[in-house]
Amino acid sequence: MLVSLRRSYAELITSGAQLTLLFIGIHVGSHEGWLASLGLMAAISIVAWLSALKRLRAIRDTPTSRVASAAQGYVELAGRGKPFGEPMISTLSRLPCLWHRYRIDEKNDDNEWRTIDKGESTEPFLLDDGSGTCIVDPSDAEILTKYKDTWREAQFRYTEWKLINSDRLYVIGEFRTRSGAVEFDGRAELDALLAEWKQDKPALHARFDLNGDGELDMQEWMLARQAARREVAKKQREAHAQPDIHLIGQPRDGKLFLISNLAPERLSRRYLFWSWAHVVIFFGALGALGWLLQTSNF
Repeated sequence: MLVSLRRSYAELITSGAQLTLLFIGIHVGSHEGWLASLGLMAAISIVAWLSALKRLRAIRDTPTSRVASAAQGYVELAGRGKPFGEPMISTLSRLPCLWHRYRIDEKNDDNEWRTIDKGESTEPFLLDDGSGTCIVDPSDAEILTKYKDTWREAQFRYTEWKLINSDRLYVIGEFRTRSGAVEFDGRAELDALLAEWKQDKPALHARFDLNGDGELDMQEWMLARQAARREVAKKQREAHAQPDIHLIGQPRDGKLFLISNLAPERLSRRYLFWSWAHVVIFFGALGALGWLLQTSNF
C-alpha cells in the first residue's frame, strides 16, 4: 500500500478531500448542500490535478544523475539508503531504520478515533549509488514508502511508517556540494608544533641534539624546524585531500522534494493515474453542478 506522508498534499492527490465532500453532500441532502459540495469538489480537483501533474513532470523530465558527477541544483538520484552514523531506532516498534513517522490514535466514548500523539524523524541519512555517497536531509520532504505498520492495543491504534537500511531509494531535490577541505594556517600549525616539542625537552634533545651537549645549537634547531615543517606539510596535504561533502534537500525555489523507496516508474504511473482521476472528478462535479442548476430553474 502506498502511503503519502506529505501532509499538505496527501488528501488532495488521493481524493480524500473530495470523498469527504461527497459524504457531506449525501448527509446534508439539500439542494444548497449539494451545490456547495460539488463546487468545492471541482475547485479542489483543479488544485489536485495541478499538484499531481507537477510531480509527474518533475519525475519524468529530470534525468537520473550520479552522485560523483551530479551538477549543482535540481537533480534526481537513485541508490541504496544507509544510516548516517548509528542506525536510528523507530519510536513505536523500536526497530532500526533510516527514517520513520508515527501516529497514536485513541478511540473515545463516541467510538471515534482521536490523534493523541504523532511525530517524524528529521535526522539525515545517506544515499550510496556506487559512485559516491550523498547526505539526504528529509526535513520538509514528501515521503512515499511501502512500509506501513498498524496495530491496536486496547483503545489505542498505533501506526508507523519507515524507510529502512539498504532500501533502494529514489530522491529528487536540490543537490549541493561542499568542499571537504578544512582551513589550514601553516604558520600557526608550525608554531604550535614547535611549542609542543619544547614542552618535552628530553624527547626534543633525543631527536635533534646531535653532539649530545644537552643544548640545541643553531644548526640542530634548524633541523628541528625542518622536521616540523615536513609534519605540518603532511597535515596540510591531508586537510586539503578530504573528500567533498554532497547533500540533497529541500529546493529553495519550492520545487518538488520527494524521497521514496518505490521505483520512479511506479511513482510516474501513480501520478499519471491521479492526474487523470482528478480531470474525471472535475468534469463529473461540473456536470452534476450544471444538472442541479438546471433543475433548480424548473
